[in-house]
Amino acid sequence: MIGILIFPDFQLLDAAGPISVFEIAARASSKPLALRVLALNAGPVRSSSGVEMMARDFKSANAITTLVIAGGAGVAEAARCEVTRAFVQRLARRGMRVASVCSGAYVLAEAGLLDGRRATTHWGRTRDFVARYPRVKFEPDQIFTRDGNVWTSAGITAGIDLALAMVTEDHGEEIAQATARQLVLYHRRSGGQSQFSSLLELKAPNGRFGTLLSWARENLDAPLTVEDLADRAGMSARHFARAFAAETGTTPSKAIERLRLEVARERVQSSREAIERVAETTGFRDPERMRRAFIRAYGQPPQALRRAARVG
Repeated sequence: MIGILIFPDFQLLDAAGPISVFEIAARASSKPLALRVLALNAGPVRSSSGVEMMARDFKSANAITTLVIAGGAGVAEAARCEVTRAFVQRLARRGMRVASVCSGAYVLAEAGLLDGRRATTHWGRTRDFVARYPRVKFEPDQIFTRDGNVWTSAGITAGIDLALAMVTEDHGEEIAQATARQLVLYHRRSGGQSQFSSLLELKAPNGRFGTLLSWARENLDAPLTVEDLADRAGMSARHFARAFAAETGTTPSKAIERLRLEVARERVQSSREAIERVAETTGFRDPERMRRAFIRAYGQPPQALRRAARVG
């Protein structure tokens, strides 16, 4: 049985997305849907949109084998709740599969279940999450992660990707593919969160390096070394590197690679431009260097992403 844990001011799609996946998978596999919505207190639970969802209390969770924790505006209070943390810890100790959608990762982190594990959450919470939970092996560019019996997913709709992966594990590829087709979704979404957030995450509102990063994105065919960037920012290379890392949470070289990856990916998927030409004009120079960067970031080489985009 699957449990969906919600709380006041939860994000409705964090719960409804996985619920829909599990519902359709149950229908496709001709098995009854075994799912319960859970909350600290039984009854209607109001989401951040104002729409309410009926929930049972934790006492009805004895048959739960998988728990998916929603995120949302009320996650901080949920994560501070000792009863909620103890409930999640108890399920994890029993070997149950526990998972989070978006900022629901904060509940897992506060329960100590992410210490030493790979995990992710919404890109917009990266800086805060890393600062709060330094013992977590944070992977900011993943759609979802799995480390043992603990799963985490990125922002909101990524909960659907996570649920499809669980369906694959529970029912096999054929049922997962049928479920994805019914939802009009990719069975496995290519890429990571950087496709949505490269500049947004790196450039804090009113940040002093925002203009520099925008300029860099328009000049990716230039070398863009630390010295080049520091010179344009009017700073020494050493001071620039330190200030940039403090401001953006990453190094200048990693930031530039992410921008190059974002632009290269867009061009690989949306055009017939030669891979060699894309590598040259986005600053990778060598197609092999670009291929390795794609595999690190997206888990697939450029050619595979192009084929998937054409099929889509």
